[in-house]
Amino acid sequence: MADSDPQNHAESFASNRTSRELRPSSLHEPRVSSLALQLAKYTAVGKITVRNNLAYLYDYLIRSLFLLVILYIFAQLWRVTYEGVGTPTISGYSFEQLLWYLVFAEAMVLSSPRLARRIEDEVKKGDVAYQLTRPVSYLLFQYATYMGEAYVLLPVHLLVGGVLGTTMFGVPHFGWGWLGFLLVSVGAFTINFLLNMILALFSFWIEETRGLEFVYYKIVFTLGGMLLPLEMFGGTIREVADWLPFQTVVYFPSKMAVQFDASLIGRMLGVQALWAIVLTLCLTLLYRKGVKKLNVNGG
Repeated sequence: MADSDPQNHAESFASNRTSRELRPSSLHEPRVSSLALQLAKYTAVGKITVRNNLAYLYDYLIRSLFLLVILYIFAQLWRVTYEGVGTPTISGYSFEQLLWYLVFAEAMVLSSPRLARRIEDEVKKGDVAYQLTRPVSYLLFQYATYMGEAYVLLPVHLLVGGVLGTTMFGVPHFGWGWLGFLLVSVGAFTINFLLNMILALFSFWIEETRGLEFVYYKIVFTLGGMLLPLEMFGGTIREVADWLPFQTVVYFPSKMAVQFDASLIGRMLGVQALWAIVLTLCLTLLYRKGVKKLNVNGG
């Protein structure tokens, strides 16, 4: 239905805006800045995406049950490891903190929509040709829908993963860690969107980008801190990870949740902002080149 389609809603928003601008009476209405209108338009896209995804909440809960299996296996492996080492902490993490770290890390990755598949399908079917001609920014539209979907899936995965953590250790007391996690998660999802969108735009040239996405998430699995907190790597791997953007996607929000440190949150947000600027410039340049080279299939 048109009302539930973010793209159609954005078009309607733009059309209504144009109609208002053409009415003589609008000359006497207070002017609203262009930036505010743009913000309102893409906020509306995000809200509709949230509403659409909430309709499938039950399906998301069922699908995320597999997360319990993954976390249970990790829990058993790390229980044996801690018992073997014989110390209450490893690299500064207790067994309880480590398990909750994995809950947040898995939730961040599983809540991230798979853009490469979506854009690749749009190019193959020819749908991208219609979207590029609509009165909305293609990149901002994708960002609004990405964030809307991610923030519906995130609480679902935290709830499912939290069942195991709460069963083993009781209700967690993260205190300010929850606020730190929410703040850093915005930058984490933004950078993950930018990296995924850069990979997805390669479908404008080569169409098949799922292999690139597969490799990307394997890098996030290791250098991003999804498998282990980066403190546990140490040495050269840790130094390399510190210079790459992948740590901002998983390691930053997960660490802030289980080991909140007010002195670190400013640095994390600053690093995320820096990477967001660099990746936005790369994405914009790639998009402009890609649109000129795009070959569309389909009717």
